[in-house]
Amino acid sequence: MSVADESGRARQMREKAQEMQKAAERVQDPQERQRLQDKARRLEEQSKRESDLGSSAGIDPM
Repeated sequence: MSVADESGRARQMREKAQEMQKAAERVQDPQERQRLQDKARRLEEQSKRESDLGSSAGIDPM
């Protein structure tokens, strides 16, 4: 997978996380709200990890 693919995937995950967070704000059920917030947080963390991996792929450690 290329760096561009990885950064695109990370961006898509961040967008999905934002959508879930917005959906959580609209949900009346507290359990469903918590589930959506947790899933959004996990996606955001995963996108950050993938973004970090993609950005360090081109760095020469010496």
